[in-house]
Amino acid sequence: MILQKLSLLNYKNFEVESFEFDPKINCFVGNNGVGKTNILDAIYHLSFGKSYFNPITSQNMKHGEEFFVIEGFYEKKETPEKIVVSAKKGQKKIIKRNGKAYDKFSEHIGFLPLVIISPADRDLIIEGSDTRRKFVDGVISQRDSDYLNTLIKYNKVLAQRNSLLKYFVANNTFSQDTIDIYNEQLHNFGTSIYGKRTAFLDEFLPIFLNRYRSISSGEESINLVYESQLQENDLLTLLQKNIMKDRVTQYSNFGIHKDDLVFEIDGHPIKKFGSQGQQKSYLIALKLAQFDFIKNHSKTNPILLLDDIFDKLDETRVEHLISLVDNENFGQLFISDTHAERTEEVIKKVHQTYKMFPL
Repeated sequence: MILQKLSLLNYKNFEVESFEFDPKINCFVGNNGVGKTNILDAIYHLSFGKSYFNPITSQNMKHGEEFFVIEGFYEKKETPEKIVVSAKKGQKKIIKRNGKAYDKFSEHIGFLPLVIISPADRDLIIEGSDTRRKFVDGVISQRDSDYLNTLIKYNKVLAQRNSLLKYFVANNTFSQDTIDIYNEQLHNFGTSIYGKRTAFLDEFLPIFLNRYRSISSGEESINLVYESQLQENDLLTLLQKNIMKDRVTQYSNFGIHKDDLVFEIDGHPIKKFGSQGQQKSYLIALKLAQFDFIKNHSKTNPILLLDDIFDKLDETRVEHLISLVDNENFGQLFISDTHAERTEEVIKKVHQTYKMFPL
């Protein structure tokens, strides 16, 4: 799969801009603030229908404008594909494939597989469990539309159950029969999601461990541990046993929305016990394993975005990342950096075509 051309209209700091890309390596170089990351984010937007860095649609419009349009022209399995993402203030965002709008955004997820490696990935280590769940959900959803639809249904029922708990307190009332309906739905959806998350981690872990070994010179032992309340009991039982706690907190305290991934090094949380270098290697391995997993299931090389990695990673890690594209296992690569000479020097070490875009 190749992104051949990108056109932007009123997207972030760009008024009108277009780019024609090399099928292998594309580098956006220039000072901070000129929009290098915004171009990568536009490419991400075409795959996921949203920004990687700012999910608020109106804030992705150029300042003072009322709308934005992103157009991507692809070649996928020797077939031309045109994807357009557009948004106007006060209206719902639209995603079109070859001129036809999707009824649901979820129908588009996975069609243009993509992986981004960015300094923002550190949030996976330092932020709460919600960030890590989104990572897992994002990887699985790119190859399993049923999973994504089930997750959407689960979150909808969860929000309804939480609203009901608040209603009970506000009106000094309670209906066990009504709660039971929501419990049953959460149980059915949650059990399906838990099973698929468990199966995903079983497959993903060895891929991740292999990637970490290949990019780390250390002898440390690392692990990725899936934690879920459903490992102790089925969800229906948990919801029934803890209804009094839910009524007091006016919130559903048990379910797959509390799942987490624990990042470990030598048996300890990497957030507290891992060096900066070890944390960086961990995150890169995580994202490259994501690439491998998606490729294995989609039979397509995902697009790989490398945002600002030269300023955040040491030269050895950067050269290893770039060298990965020097074989047929990787597809198209997009890089942003502040120094054109540094970028080109590293790129020239691989035997692939490339294109530089000074900004």
